[in-house]
Amino acid sequence: MKRLGIIDWGIGGISIYKLIKERLGPVPVTYFSDTGVTPYGKMTRPELVARLNAVISFLKTQGVTHVLIGCNAASTAIPLLDDYGIPIEGVIDSAVETVTKLKPKNLGLIGGRRTVVSGVYRTAFTQRNITINQRIAQPLSGLIESGDVSSIKLHDECKRILAPLKNCSHILLACTHYPAITSVIKQYVSTLTNLVDPAEDLVKKLGKWKLGGDGEDVFLTTGDSAAMQRAARNASSVGIGEATKLDLAK
Repeated sequence: MKRLGIIDWGIGGISIYKLIKERLGPVPVTYFSDTGVTPYGKMTRPELVARLNAVISFLKTQGVTHVLIGCNAASTAIPLLDDYGIPIEGVIDSAVETVTKLKPKNLGLIGGRRTVVSGVYRTAFTQRNITINQRIAQPLSGLIESGDVSSIKLHDECKRILAPLKNCSHILLACTHYPAITSVIKQYVSTLTNLVDPAEDLVKKLGKWKLGGDGEDVFLTTGDSAAMQRAARNASSVGIGEATKLDLAK
């Protein structure tokens, strides 16, 4: 039986999980939230590669046959991962394809530190003759992960981060947490600015894996199970039921 594993440091990938359920139907999913370790966006490259290899190895023992790395920072490490003999998809390629089709006049991007400093998006868009203005928005993912989608602090951070991008024709949401706060982000950019969430195109790509089938969804975390449930509910309006806490070797 095919089983999709979704890996993210936190609940950002829950937004993709939700869309998978809406678009692809009964796909058995094992969702792995790794909040018990250093955020992926703050790990060194060797640390990130080692951690992802450990998680994927574990998920294979749990019957996972296909892997989605639902995190931009972690997706930058995919070319360096071990060969597991199973399909592994990240979020970056779909994001680049989505933006390219839109032909933005002035592209902005907000993402985590690793996503931005890796240069992966700048390189991809430069090759496509698309100029890009990037902003590190690390505080936003932390606030959303805590279940905060509306506080004064969140608004203040959005205003500060988005100020140089407020007149962009398009802003790529290069973190799967950010769609949870699009209504807040829109308050600090031009009414003509389009926010780009590449999740739709990503899920279409996953549809080619033909993952439909029977099987219960499983939610795992190396962090706080109750916090994961609360954050998923607040950020994506998804009730994930019980989340099993793991002690995967760090």
